[in-house]
Amino acid sequence: MAGAGLRAAARRWLPCRGHGGPRASSSSPSCPGCGPPGPGAHCPGAPRSAPAPAPAGGAELSAHLWARYQDMRRLVHDLLPPEVCSLLNPAAIYANNEISLRDVEVYGFDYDYTLAQYADALHPEIFSAARDILIEHYKYPEGIRKYDYDPSFAIRGLHYDIQKDHFGLLIVMSAHAPRGLQPVPDEEVIDLYGGTQHIPLYQMSGFYGKGPSIKQFMDIFSLPEMALLSCVVDHFLGHGLEFDQAHLYKDVTDAIRDVHVKGLMYQWIERDMEKYILRGDETFAVLSRLVAHGKQLFLITNSPFSFVDKGMRHMVGPDWRQLFDVVIVQADKPSFFTDRRKPFRKLDEKGSLHWDRITRLEKGKIYRQGNLYDFLRLTEWRGPRVLYFGDHLYSDLADLMLRHGWRTGAIIPELEREIRIINTEQYMHSLTWQQALTGLLERMQTYQDAESQQVLAAWMKERQELRCITKALFNAQFGSIFRTFHNPTYFSRRLVRFSDLYMASLSCLLNYRVDFTFYPRRTPLQHEAPLWMDQLCTGCMKTPFLGDMAHIR
Repeated sequence: MAGAGLRAAARRWLPCRGHGGPRASSSSPSCPGCGPPGPGAHCPGAPRSAPAPAPAGGAELSAHLWARYQDMRRLVHDLLPPEVCSLLNPAAIYANNEISLRDVEVYGFDYDYTLAQYADALHPEIFSAARDILIEHYKYPEGIRKYDYDPSFAIRGLHYDIQKDHFGLLIVMSAHAPRGLQPVPDEEVIDLYGGTQHIPLYQMSGFYGKGPSIKQFMDIFSLPEMALLSCVVDHFLGHGLEFDQAHLYKDVTDAIRDVHVKGLMYQWIERDMEKYILRGDETFAVLSRLVAHGKQLFLITNSPFSFVDKGMRHMVGPDWRQLFDVVIVQADKPSFFTDRRKPFRKLDEKGSLHWDRITRLEKGKIYRQGNLYDFLRLTEWRGPRVLYFGDHLYSDLADLMLRHGWRTGAIIPELEREIRIINTEQYMHSLTWQQALTGLLERMQTYQDAESQQVLAAWMKERQELRCITKALFNAQFGSIFRTFHNPTYFSRRLVRFSDLYMASLSCLLNYRVDFTFYPRRTPLQHEAPLWMDQLCTGCMKTPFLGDMAHIR
């Protein structure tokens, strides 16, 4: 993205969001029912009788504005029906593009956090092991051992600024940026970026979330990594220790990698699969159902065969390989999708590599590494008849959609929790009132006298408080992974770009027929906003209960 705003209550982490900017008034200035007072053509959605003229100014005008405010509050309260809550289904599948499952003949899957969903209890284990590796192998201060994993700290999709003079800001573009574990004032963050809320494109993360100075954390395993980075920075800053942020970032990243490379995470999961693996029976149901309807299945994962085999035996049973037409392990994604040089190698039951040349991919066999170009040549599975599911927007989905035309499905476990929050009465009423108050501010800013400006300032303060309350329902530091205030997050924009479908878990497929067609909802552009029911702050509404609100515009 060509730049992201920085709106920080900073902490040295920047959750990256999309562009912001002033929006034009959604009301027609010529409409006496919706726009500022004055003559003009009558709006079809406004009441036939002209509104009462506003007072000339002073205390009387201030009282008039507060009367409008109270009218709006009553209408929002009375006209928001109880059933408006719990409208969203956490087990639903959401479409970014139209896709018919009738046209899909081949289903592909990642393993970690796709076929196998893991419990959050895994994150403290990763954090603690990597923290101890830093102390014992990288000789970091013993004082770091006092930090424990905080599951409420970070969210997926954050960017991490490793520039030396920024001391590792963790950022949600345009929303929040802590340094270590401490909030950094908005003004300081903006000053660090040259007095602007804009981050140049060359500093932003590249195609795979790895830019020259800002790194994006896109997978779920990165949550303990972000927490550990923040704790280490917090310790160094708190004790006045000098450090090079680039070195610290690399050491923490390497320590997290060691947890995976040395097999520690695999050992924890294998020792207690009941604790760490979720929805195993539902995974079995999805795979069995697809096979029963004549679909072909394949698995491409970066995990080793021994680990995948144990997990699939736990979820599906000893004959799990008979469900898949092709199984590829240690694929080294995302280079698997772009590097033509690595050949496939066959593995035997003991995990030993064969040296013979692979001329076909056989059902029931296990293959290691390889590349997508050989995969396409050997299987002839091409284009939109292939649907691949994964949890990592870059490593799993981006290349497949943009370069090869496969259909893609993103597994976003956080979606279930976020939808449950959206369905709460607190969220729905807070958001609705916030939208209505925004509409009042937008229209009543035409009053420039001192008394009116005091009223508008009070409304602006209340609006900001509402925004913070709504954000904190998701995460106290960074808010939702999908939205920063009114803008989509950078993560959300990548999700829309790289996935046709997204859902909380693979089990959501069980709620739909195998020939179901998913249709994306038409979402409003800013100039279309008055046409939409959810825009309570706009006028000229021709919808059943919102039409009654026109008289207070």
